[in-house]
Amino acid sequence: MRYTLPAVAIIAAALGTAAIAAPQMGSVSQDLKDAVAAPTRNPANTPRDKYRHPAETLAFFGVKPTDAVVELWPGGGWYTEILAPYLKKGRGTLWAAAPWPDGIKGAQNLRFKDSPTYGEVAFAAFPVWNEGEPKIRDNSVDVVLTFRNVHNWRMGYQRPDKQDYAPEAFKQAFAMLKPGGTLGIVDHRLPENASAERERTSGYIKTSTIKKLAADAGFKLVGESEINANPRDSADWASGVWTLPPTYRLKDVDRAKYEAIGESDRMTLKFRKPG
Repeated sequence: MRYTLPAVAIIAAALGTAAIAAPQMGSVSQDLKDAVAAPTRNPANTPRDKYRHPAETLAFFGVKPTDAVVELWPGGGWYTEILAPYLKKGRGTLWAAAPWPDGIKGAQNLRFKDSPTYGEVAFAAFPVWNEGEPKIRDNSVDVVLTFRNVHNWRMGYQRPDKQDYAPEAFKQAFAMLKPGGTLGIVDHRLPENASAERERTSGYIKTSTIKKLAADAGFKLVGESEINANPRDSADWASGVWTLPPTYRLKDVDRAKYEAIGESDRMTLKFRKPG
């Protein structure tokens, strides 16, 4: 199953206009719409919805409010702010998992317990590298999600030796999912003809690389979407994906140009654990 970017977005790119058309696909529930509109979201985060399409993305992954969901590497909690109220409505469960203990602090700072909009959020290590770190039980969750992180694992980010640990990360994600569970991935898309070195340094990653990592771990690809595609992004920036918003690594140099391009071109892939 593959969803394509609407023609209106492609035409807009050809004309060089700044606006990115919102993709149309499937049915987005009222519960998802309410979660995206939750007043507890950081107002600084909502302008990025036009690039990240959270409601459409979560609908594509099939996340239900009754699910047990793990968000891998939530960072500052951009998606966590949406998942927490959404899962509370259905009495689902949300885990935030990242390198322990420092990697989880951004999500912990959202102070979920202080807001009636949020449900309980549990925290765990991912990947589990050391004995005694809190681990999500094997075969215990319905959905595992990660947004713009596989390239970090490939680049060895958060490891002192900078070695690629993506295969181990996929193996651990596979283990925590129930049979039939879903792995949803969004990441910065590197053209397939780019060099292996670009994949290790640019912040982009090839779709084929993620598919192979998933297959090697035992996952089956069940869907691809162009929800988060951006045809304006050439993915060949000397300073990598961080050239584009929201990072603007070059600061004020050509800032208007990069603002007009918008956030990166992204793949959106849905995998399933067999059984």
